[in-house]
Amino acid sequence: MSADFTRPSSETVEALRARVTDSRDTLLRELGELVAIPGIAWDSFDAAELDRSARAVAGLLEELPFDSVEVLRVPSQDDAGHPAVVARKAAASGFPTILLYAHHDVQPPGKRELWNSEPFEAVEKDGRLWGRGAADDKAGVMAHVGALRAFFERQGGEPGLGVTVFVEGEEEAGSPGFEAFLAAHRDKLAADVIVIADSANWEVGVPALTTSLRGVVGGIVEIGALDHSVHSGMFGGPVLDAPTLLARLIATLHDDDGAVAVPGLLSEDDTDVDYDEASFRVDAGVLDGVQLAGRGSISSRIWTQPALSVTGIDVTDVATASNTIAATARAKLSLRIAPGQDPKEAAEALRKHVLDNAPFGAHVSFEIEETGPSFRADTQAASSQIALWAFEQAWGRPAVTAGMGGSIPFTATLTEAYPEAQILITGIEDPDTRAHSANESLHIGDFLHAVTAEALILTALAEQGGRTAE
Repeated sequence: MSADFTRPSSETVEALRARVTDSRDTLLRELGELVAIPGIAWDSFDAAELDRSARAVAGLLEELPFDSVEVLRVPSQDDAGHPAVVARKAAASGFPTILLYAHHDVQPPGKRELWNSEPFEAVEKDGRLWGRGAADDKAGVMAHVGALRAFFERQGGEPGLGVTVFVEGEEEAGSPGFEAFLAAHRDKLAADVIVIADSANWEVGVPALTTSLRGVVGGIVEIGALDHSVHSGMFGGPVLDAPTLLARLIATLHDDDGAVAVPGLLSEDDTDVDYDEASFRVDAGVLDGVQLAGRGSISSRIWTQPALSVTGIDVTDVATASNTIAATARAKLSLRIAPGQDPKEAAEALRKHVLDNAPFGAHVSFEIEETGPSFRADTQAASSQIALWAFEQAWGRPAVTAGMGGSIPFTATLTEAYPEAQILITGIEDPDTRAHSANESLHIGDFLHAVTAEALILTALAEQGGRTAE
């Protein structure tokens, strides 16, 4: 697909914008109905709710002029697989196919007392819609639905553009069956352009095209100096307890500035825009007086430099602790790697560092649990240029091209499966969304802008295909 494109007329832009504006109440009502379904893809939650969520999404898509809408699974040895929804409309000759991705599963709600309203009841207040999944990622589902309604209506139901919608049901569980699902349904998901509606905008009122993602490496480090725990009074002194040894090992992961100190990891201080420190402190909830870690611009520290966190520790519980020297301790490490870094090389670098820095000769093991590749987009590709134009039309201001500190590992999987496809990662969330946390919410104005922008992307691609087919 050429990087040049002809912009749809101003009349088309206004007609699509008006259609989306008129559908506001319907879209929010339907989004609220999805929020009310606690579809969580974890074994400890009711799988029937996940099935109900998939059926609800399929019902919305069945109202559109697709050739087929299916709820699909790929059973594994351990379970029956999580339900995904796939809707397809074949492309006319000479037209490209676009794949629209979102996920209908959500994070667990956590402690009820932390929420200002019921987690699974959508509440509209202060220009936002509150509830678990209101943003991540049932808003992505409804952005696709709303955009497709406007698009199909404008095109008379037969746009020529091929459209596939893929709404998976296990993203919040790490998409464990994604590769198997892709292998089983490769032809059904093949596309020239892939839109992933599961990212964030720069801030409220400022759209962003996500152009890079950090990769991820996760693992468990275990340390020990004794073959069994012993009395701290009788043996304390010559022998350090495992939590202290673990703390000393963890301290080697960062230098005095708080930058990651693991040799062999890529790091760049090169971003198109910067993240104002004051805004970052507010968005992240940094307490007064706490210094920020690392070096370079704030945006590079969260987009193009590695980050290493301890996300869990297994030690003796304080409530049950006795005067005993603990023999072993464990910690879970989460490493975000810069775009362009090979995740296997990063995992080996982290493993080597952990083993090489065992304090006092303690016995250390490190088990890799996950690796996920990074992603970098081609902003000069036709689809990227169309998206940036569509964002500016929808929001009334230019879009930011921004990185994302988090990982979407299946993005790289899609890139490998469809190397010629152009991938767009678009945003529904904003810095106030609190995805995965209590009081998750969606900015309604930006949601409607996102729907309009996607309708414009679909329209521009259809018009490009129409000219190619002539």
